[in-house]
Amino acid sequence: MAPPPPGLQLYWSSRSPFVRKVMVCAHERGLADRIERIPTVVALTRTDRDLLPRNPLGRIPTLVLPDGGVLFDSAVICEYLDGLGDAPRLVPQSGPARIDALQRHALGTGFMEMLLLWRGESMREHPSAAILEGFALKRAATLAALEALVPALEATPYDIGHVAVGSSLAYLDFRWPDFDWRIAHPALAAWQAGFTARPAVQATAHVDA
Repeated sequence: MAPPPPGLQLYWSSRSPFVRKVMVCAHERGLADRIERIPTVVALTRTDRDLLPRNPLGRIPTLVLPDGGVLFDSAVICEYLDGLGDAPRLVPQSGPARIDALQRHALGTGFMEMLLLWRGESMREHPSAAILEGFALKRAATLAALEALVPALEATPYDIGHVAVGSSLAYLDFRWPDFDWRIAHPALAAWQAGFTARPAVQATAHVDA
């Protein structure tokens, strides 16, 4: 594996589930203290112009490498971090284990995307009842799928899929603290409690500030 670079810069927000996924990976791999976090606020109604020269999409996380190169999209950044240092890899390198991990990662990350869209629609002055109903159906279907996925999560080594699933549920709790999904999904609730107890997760808690 490549040695950790001397310094990295991450355009960052404590509110973002995608940033949190990256930082969980960084902590798991022992790289967090090498990353300078640059507080950044982005939204559909707010573009950080200082970010655009680095990432023309104006999105976070965006990682600046020591040589001036730039990586964006949380999946790409996590893959990059996974190639640094000597900690156990979070992304299996080949075979069925890699496909399974990436599939779980896609489900967790897709859930984050859906939750962000749901929140955005909910905050509109006149949200669409039809769109909100669609999000509610997708949320219920995703939670049911994750409940069914728990045996696989428990039977496989901790990987990028676990990080994405756990981070998506953490964001659900952060933005909708009164939405009690745990009663109907006891296995998932028990698994999430174990995820939340990991030091890398404790060190990256969402803060609405």
